[in-house]
Amino acid sequence: MATDKDKAATLAAASDFIDFLNASPSPFHAVHEASVRLERAGFQRLSEKDDWELQKHGKYYFTRNGSSIVAFVVGGKYQPANHQSGFSIVGAHTDSPCLKVKPISKKENVGYLEVGVQLYGGGIWHTWFDRDLGIAGRVMVQQNDGSYKHTLVHIKKPVLRVPTLAIHLDGSVNEVFKFNKENHMLPILATTAKSVLNAVDATTENNGPDSDQTKKHHPALIHMLAETMHIDPTQIGDFELCLFDTQPATLGGVNDEFIFSARLDNLGMSYCSLMALIESSASSVADDPNIRLITLFDNEEIGSTSAHGANSNLLPSTLERILSSSVDGKTLSPNTSMKVTFERAIHRSLLVSADMAHAVHPNYAEKYEENHRPHLHKGTVIKVNANQRYATTAPTSLILKEIARQRDIPIQEFVVRNDSPCGSTIGPMLSAKLGLRTIDVGNPQLSMHSIREVGGVDDVKHGIHLLKAFFELFPSVDSKIIVD
Repeated sequence: MATDKDKAATLAAASDFIDFLNASPSPFHAVHEASVRLERAGFQRLSEKDDWELQKHGKYYFTRNGSSIVAFVVGGKYQPANHQSGFSIVGAHTDSPCLKVKPISKKENVGYLEVGVQLYGGGIWHTWFDRDLGIAGRVMVQQNDGSYKHTLVHIKKPVLRVPTLAIHLDGSVNEVFKFNKENHMLPILATTAKSVLNAVDATTENNGPDSDQTKKHHPALIHMLAETMHIDPTQIGDFELCLFDTQPATLGGVNDEFIFSARLDNLGMSYCSLMALIESSASSVADDPNIRLITLFDNEEIGSTSAHGANSNLLPSTLERILSSSVDGKTLSPNTSMKVTFERAIHRSLLVSADMAHAVHPNYAEKYEENHRPHLHKGTVIKVNANQRYATTAPTSLILKEIARQRDIPIQEFVVRNDSPCGSTIGPMLSAKLGLRTIDVGNPQLSMHSIREVGGVDDVKHGIHLLKAFFELFPSVDSKIIVD
């Protein structure tokens, strides 16, 4: 039975996660928030452009594109030269399905100013109708010296909305909600009658290529961005903006047992990965021969094929970079083969692919295989698929189960029905790319890919504890699992 101390710890983890969610309306904000937390925990920022000089017990991180982040801790007994070291890796992703502003978004129709958007990922798009939408992302802002700087913007005010058609004009709407994704998912920004800024003269001096964004976007939108960022509109060189639900993440249910929020998939496992690394880095590193590493990728929802997605060189190049870097002033000897060192390290490594899982739905229980129905509050889910949509194998599953057993952490298992499609993750992709043992896991949730999802309060703590235990126990447990 849970003690008052356990309940307080559970609520504290859930509340902190809610803060993380509300601070992360876009992948750029999620990476920024992760960076702030890492630096607060003593992690040192690196750059892929520079040489790395590492130290045992050292804590490091770097970002790519501002939307992906890698953080790692060097174990106290890390010794790549004697081939006794590997990597304890957790991978997750920062992106979620959303609406993104088009490069030329200015639209006007029957007295309304509308914003052209692209559909990013596989969202449940009907849930985006009649929601109060804000705008967030990054803006390339021109500086006084003519350079452009990646700068975050977060407009929390509900400034956009995709309205539904009244039932009086579409009597079939309660039977099947049909809509055209191009024509009917245009958010309204303002009316022409009230939009004073729409009359602003857009013929300002051009200070660079496409610097006058009011030619491509409504002046009202550009001026709102500029005012929020305290810059001149002509400083806006370009941007990547997504729409988000302005209703904050919150606890819900009569017992405050649910988390109601957008972007649980996959900020849920990004948060658990981040906090597990931070918490494990505060202790138990001295005897670890491995590198403890998290990598939070962008673009998983659209297949991961980008310069900063899981199908890029981000993880492989990071692992090679660490192995080739000096540690405590020592590097691999010239006679040591980097190829052999890398391959031997890979075979002492494990990737936990952490992406949210499906909780059993009370109104659609028949959609779940009867012996594999994960529940909220009952622990992180190990995901298995015979067709390798998930990369879990018997050995990798056994390793994590043994880690969970040693720390008394609850876990569940999931497979889809044979008559049901199955999603996939970064797990199979990275497993194949690197020849890396992999297990797919995730905390259970409802309403995946809706604008408003549902998670369990207890599972935040369960996820952190499981991944923290993985970082701390993997080398010792792995030594007892014999396959090849």
